Amino acid sequence: MPLTRDLSLAWGLAGRLVKSRRSRRALERSDLARRVPADGTVRVAVYFADANVNMYQIRQWYGPLAHLNERFPVAIIARSPGAMVELLAESPVPVVYARQVVDLEAFVESQPLAVTLYVNQNAKNFQMMRYGRMWHVFVNHGESDKMYMTTNQFKAYDYAFVAGDAARARLESKLWDYDLDKRAVPIGRPQADHVAGTVPFADDGRTVVLYAPTWEGDRSSAAYGSITTHGVALVSALLATGRHRVVYRPHPRSGVVDRDYRRAHEAIVRSIDEANAADATAHHVYDSGSELGWQLVVADVAVTDISAMVYDRLATGKPLVVTRPASPEADVDETGYLGAAEWLTADGAPDVVAVIDRVQADPEALDRLGHWVRHHFGDTTPGAATTRFEDAVARLVALRDDYAAAMPLSGPSAGIEHEDDGDD
Repeated sequence: MPLTRDLSLAWGLAGRLVKSRRSRRALERSDLARRVPADGTVRVAVYFADANVNMYQIRQWYGPLAHLNERFPVAIIARSPGAMVELLAESPVPVVYARQVVDLEAFVESQPLAVTLYVNQNAKNFQMMRYGRMWHVFVNHGESDKMYMTTNQFKAYDYAFVAGDAARARLESKLWDYDLDKRAVPIGRPQADHVAGTVPFADDGRTVVLYAPTWEGDRSSAAYGSITTHGVALVSALLATGRHRVVYRPHPRSGVVDRDYRRAHEAIVRSIDEANAADATAHHVYDSGSELGWQLVVADVAVTDISAMVYDRLATGKPLVVTRPASPEADVDETGYLGAAEWLTADGAPDVVAVIDRVQADPEALDRLGHWVRHHFGDTTPGAATTRFEDAVARLVALRDDYAAAMPLSGPSAGIEHEDDGDD
């Protein structure tokens, strides 16, 4: 077994190196200059140091960033060649390729940056955060009750833009000596104002069920993924009724750590293909696309794992079922919405149809849902969250400019030694 594991790790490393070189060659053939912002223009940067496997984290911000760009010029900074290739093809705002720290320094020195936004906690964030004379703001890539949402790393940023009262309470209960009133700024969920994608089927009376599991996790406390424990059984049950339509949207990283998890995912995809082949009117969907929006809105019921998808769905106010992690070591915080959630256990997964029928017809469950929508996101009137997000950015831009005017530079503008950031 150790030898098999070592060979698997070596093979995975070799594959990543091949992909990285392929991406670099693609960038060499690309016209990077066509997407680079002009010097002296960018006020808001979005820093993305991850590889393309985590592009979902930046993609969900495309809509809000495109709208913000009309008010303050925005650019996305990419550190990975793979991510840069995809950003060149799809980003709605200018993109900058800063593979090495010297590239990053050149960009920082050429732009009047006031705010840098961070969508994750990548270790390379600190290579950007060492620059002063701008605000560093953690915006995350979703709202959830995962332990990730209360990490002490929040303290590394000047500010955090959070969803609402639930996020503030979560931070207050976990972080010591954190100035919540100053540093945690509630903005709601601006992504909800920019729903993307086109529904790939017509409304024919079938009950649409979105099954959106997360990945298996890289540690036992974060083992929230349900594909192996719940997924095969619940999808099989729904496919068999003839009155349900399944939209299966797994996390992009599903199966990257656990081979059995990947095999269960592949089994679900095969079962969807087989069901569609057997009934041309079924139109079940395996959704691996980059756009997220229509899936959450069109589904009559959603079944999700403990992840940001719970709260993406919660914002719609429509019925929601959450899978109970099978691992006893999974960290489940039931002090918030999860304490009132409709749970689906692994043993109960074969009976998912009865659960779905019940939550659709339960007025008390829908009333509870409305309460938690307000608690997590505040005002969900269309456009309200976008306004709060952009106003929060505007306040920081003005504050940065006030500081810069009161404390002009003296001496070299960088004042930081170059460092070796390694290779991708």
